[in-house]
Amino acid sequence: MSLIRNCAMALSLSASMLALSCARADEPARALPAPLLDAPRSGSGTEVAVLSGGCFWGVQGVFEHVRGVRKVLAGYSGGARNTASYEDVSSGGTGHAESVQITFDPREVTYGELLRVFFSVAHDPTELNRQGPDSGTNYRSEIFYADPEQEKIARAYIAQLGNAHVFSSPIVTRVDRLSGFYPAEAYHQDYLIHNPDSMYIVVNDLPKIGNLKRIYPQIYLDAPVMVSAHTPA
Repeated sequence: MSLIRNCAMALSLSASMLALSCARADEPARALPAPLLDAPRSGSGTEVAVLSGGCFWGVQGVFEHVRGVRKVLAGYSGGARNTASYEDVSSGGTGHAESVQITFDPREVTYGELLRVFFSVAHDPTELNRQGPDSGTNYRSEIFYADPEQEKIARAYIAQLGNAHVFSSPIVTRVDRLSGFYPAEAYHQDYLIHNPDSMYIVVNDLPKIGNLKRIYPQIYLDAPVMVSAHTPA
């Protein structure tokens, strides 16, 4: 299936233009302080986190390599069910952001640890309504919390990072209640894994996975957890 739109039409750009637009993707990431407020590494069953940080191809790809994560779906959050399609969301007027739904085992990885990866590796939380070459509110940085505990942890971590001045610019990440998550079309799922030679993926997203492995080796999972592994044949 051909994409009606790709992430800001970046796939049609030359390698040099992508490199200029996404210079930060090639800059070495660094470990951030662990959250001072976090959920305990305990519980039973799985929990869900929904995060938005630019094009969902790369964010999904990063979290598919995090130990304790069971499944990562690319999708849409922030708008209505009837506008949760790639064509509509790409128009920028639906209220949706490209998002990922992360199902994780809280006994292996905490919500705060996921946020640590989100802020340091998965995207740039200081870019307002854009990431790299992709611009628009559908590429905004946002945390959609599922319950009061997630909200408290998210707001506390943003304040902690802000007070420590770990970024040269202010964090612009929004924190809002999750009102719904709608999975993206099948051709978006595991896109990074299925298209590792795409110029967009090579320039923007593969460096993020390399950074995850380099700075958080204790939670890096070499074999990604793929959506297709959960899909009946």
